[in-house]
Amino acid sequence: MSSTAEAEQRTEPAARGKISATVADWSRESKPFFAWSPSRSLLATLRAYERLRDSRLPWNAVLRRLVVFRHRFWSVVTGADIPLGCKIGGGLLLPHPNGIVIHPAAEIGPNCLIFQQVTIGSEGNGVPRIGGHVDIGAGAKLLGAIQIHDHALIGANAVVLCDVPAGRTAVGIPARIL
Repeated sequence: MSSTAEAEQRTEPAARGKISATVADWSRESKPFFAWSPSRSLLATLRAYERLRDSRLPWNAVLRRLVVFRHRFWSVVTGADIPLGCKIGGGLLLPHPNGIVIHPAAEIGPNCLIFQQVTIGSEGNGVPRIGGHVDIGAGAKLLGAIQIHDHALIGANAVVLCDVPAGRTAVGIPARIL
């Protein structure tokens, strides 16, 4: 591999001008310490719980309880139902987290964008798996054992019940692929 290709591979996705579907851009979740950003504070509690979840140290048990309390607080403030322990890739953006509901077993890839009133849930036969850099419009419903591939777009108020190929757009009720 040439040194130019190696340097390009090490460069962060945001620096290259495009968003990666595989490498998490953690700057999308960061916030200044005292800034009022409820959605990023909610995500921070999810990440803190992930760090503390498997630790057996006695003081981490106390910290876990504090993180659970913080998560409940930010869930009430944002109106989002995102359970602790969800499989969410880094770089998630929730510009307006009000009404977002995510099933505990759903998987979300890195660098996704989810707007308000989105439901990612079960239809009885499984839960959605969402690839990297997927943008989900306001009010969309993703139900059942479906696969949303990388760089897909889900339109506002779409009801997605089938797989969405990479780089394609799903719109409508029920959703159709454009």
